[in-house]
Amino acid sequence: MPIAPQFIRSNPKLAFFALLAVAASGFGQTFFIAIFGGALREEFQLSNSWYGASYSAATLLSAMVLLGAGTLVDRWTLRKAATLGIILLAAGCLTLACANSAWMLLPGFFLLRFAGQGFMTHIGMTTAGRYFSSNRGKVIALAALGFPIAEALLPTSGSLLIELHGWRIVWFGALALLIGLVLPTLLWLAGNSGKEVEDSNTAHSESGDFTRAQVLRDPGFYCLLPAALMTPFVVTAVLFHQGAIADARGWSMAMLAGAFGGYATGHLLALLFAGSLVDRFGAQRCLPLALTPMIAALVLLATSQQDWVPYAYLTLIGVAQAGTGTAASALWPERYGSRHLGAIRSVSQAAMVFSTAASPILVGLLLDRGASVGTVGLLLAGLVLGGSVLAATTPLTGRQRANAEAMPERA
Repeated sequence: MPIAPQFIRSNPKLAFFALLAVAASGFGQTFFIAIFGGALREEFQLSNSWYGASYSAATLLSAMVLLGAGTLVDRWTLRKAATLGIILLAAGCLTLACANSAWMLLPGFFLLRFAGQGFMTHIGMTTAGRYFSSNRGKVIALAALGFPIAEALLPTSGSLLIELHGWRIVWFGALALLIGLVLPTLLWLAGNSGKEVEDSNTAHSESGDFTRAQVLRDPGFYCLLPAALMTPFVVTAVLFHQGAIADARGWSMAMLAGAFGGYATGHLLALLFAGSLVDRFGAQRCLPLALTPMIAALVLLATSQQDWVPYAYLTLIGVAQAGTGTAASALWPERYGSRHLGAIRSVSQAAMVFSTAASPILVGLLLDRGASVGTVGLLLAGLVLGGSVLAATTPLTGRQRANAEAMPERA
């Protein structure tokens, strides 16, 4: 008897390929790189501003390169794309492990941010969106589980190894893990799948699929993009300035540490049902609703400083991150088709990277100019509400209307 869940039974290897690719991106995500901040600044005698500027510059450059490299997923087999992503990610690990000057941090950060946060996430989510149609939301939610898995394993184990053996050995260990275990597993899971191979669930005429140029001429894309970017924009800003927020509200760091457990729990539990809701009601309809917990969290943060607030608002943010991440990833293939999905997603992925580079700076400027946490929270809530309304009023494409009419028949 098959043990794979029904929604991935047609091609479980590709579903778990997407999950592993997303989890592997963790080596280039901020939550892992951040644990090396103190050691790197001490090793190379760096100021906080120089260190932060180099990291932001590498992140922005990675977003620009991803606009071009993201189309490779449409033209290459998964094996070839995964090999490139893992080799570049491993090269970033090696560059930092062997760094003997502060300037070597720049190429190291670039390789990690491009290959990790950018390319491997892009490969995983594009795979989930392209090769599964009727259960796309569930598979995207499964792939997105790679984020909390990496968040749970990498920072904790990395911090322990830094204390025991120093920071360089951790990067060598990451290099060995990527080349020795992750890459062979990805190649095995990918099989012969590529652009020219269609999953049985997605065998349909692609005559109506949009190219990237057509998407960029669609006004609806620009109405939906802000809603898709709101969660990473807000989450990055709020988490980056969590210390300042805690000081202003009188919350201890021990309290925040416990509250982050609520964030992780909300994120994980919401992923369990987010995919089913997207499959049932459609990604574009779900996206504005998925932003509702984020609005509630920001209003709560802005209007109350009780000791229970950190647990509640971070849990709500975790729920919103799961819902909006699943809906936003399913939105583009639902609206525009999957034939050019890599090129289309590269635009939204690059925009996401830009937004996560900009939001800490913008919120930091507001706080430095004397804006209160309440003011910042309400401003962010207003932005999210505006993005939600904009998305809710965006007309569906003909493809989406046809799929919506067919949903009751598939249910």
